Amino acid sequence: MKPLKKKVSITLDGDLIDEIRKRAEADDRSFSQYINIVLKEYLLKEQRPESSQLYV
Repeated sequence: MKPLKKKVSITLDGDLIDEIRKRAEADDRSFSQYINIVLKEYLLKEQRPESSQLYV
């Protein structure tokens, strides 16, 4: 079963939005999908052994 998704509202710098849009398009993904992937990869990279496995 896919995890439930929730809508959030965040404010990002304009240049960051432009770069994410370019990369998402190049990867044939939506803006939202691309942000999810980037955040999950970052959290997995930064995950400490004592932390939960929430982001796997």
